[in-house]
Amino acid sequence: MVHEVATIPGDGIGPEVIDAVQPVFDDVSERFEFDLELVRYDWGSERYLESGSMMPDDGLDELAGYDAIVLGAIGHPDVPDHVTLNNLLLPIRKGFDQAICKRPAILFDGVESPLEGYDGGDIDFVVYRENTEGEYADMGGQEHPGHGHEVAIQSAVFTRTGTERIVRAAFEAATEREGRVTSITKSNAQAHSMVFWDQIVEDVSAEYPDVTVERLLVDAASMDFIRRPEAFDVVVASNLFGDILTDIGAIITGSMGLAPSANINVSGEYPSMFEPVHGSAPDIVGDGVANPLATILSAAMLFDHLDETEAGDAVWSAVTDQLADSDAPRTPDLGGSATTAQVVADLRTRL
Repeated sequence: MVHEVATIPGDGIGPEVIDAVQPVFDDVSERFEFDLELVRYDWGSERYLESGSMMPDDGLDELAGYDAIVLGAIGHPDVPDHVTLNNLLLPIRKGFDQAICKRPAILFDGVESPLEGYDGGDIDFVVYRENTEGEYADMGGQEHPGHGHEVAIQSAVFTRTGTERIVRAAFEAATEREGRVTSITKSNAQAHSMVFWDQIVEDVSAEYPDVTVERLLVDAASMDFIRRPEAFDVVVASNLFGDILTDIGAIITGSMGLAPSANINVSGEYPSMFEPVHGSAPDIVGDGVANPLATILSAAMLFDHLDETEAGDAVWSAVTDQLADSDAPRTPDLGGSATTAQVVADLRTRL
């Protein structure tokens, strides 16, 4: 089986991490006897600074034929975040209808949580974030710029198709886990979009009588991610709320450098995309100490998506074993002094 995967190393630590983990992709494909063809696209903020665009006009057409995409990171201190987001990441997610963003939050054995009293395995949940509409819909505009009565309007968009799709995915995931779904809204303040969301959760929940449903407002959920993270199993949330909550989930499980994610096109018509959550981290660019494990865990999710389940399980297990080993190298975000290359080299021995 041949899998063709586009890689977009992107900005900041993205290129150095993608380069460092390349041997892991090679090791895994060789061990599990499948062909993995990685094609690199140097798109991102450096391209924007040179030419005025994050990717070429036909960028989506170029990517459409691949089986999947691996993204390193997006973000540059000299380019406004709304430019980077709206000219590369969001066009890919929306253009390829990557409607489901799946982000696990796991406190691995051997990793210290900033929350007192939690050990490995005590925190283990997954957030299903709606990924193509909601608060990140590009609906609105500005009028009367430069005048005292200047106005900006930004509208959220919630469709029944989009909301049902993410809610149903969360319920399906719960049937394979502990059977609990927590739906996050702000229904008390957003009486149209969020009440609509609540109604759809109610409709879908009737199809899953064995799944327990909890409903939380996003402010309460933010508190509860910290004071009772062990209570969560599958969390489902809108685009904005899911984005914020998954950063909380990443940090309470030890480090942003351990947080993987998958942007899934459900139909298979377009490629799905896999990326670490940590961002471009411009403060450590070039130091060689970026944690590669979020990218490697994202690769495990990629292999599973490509139906190379044994490969995905092996990669995930290798990371789990490394983190549980107190003598294994660790990057500074996990309290160690190892380099990116040292962590990757050790991981390759475990594979």
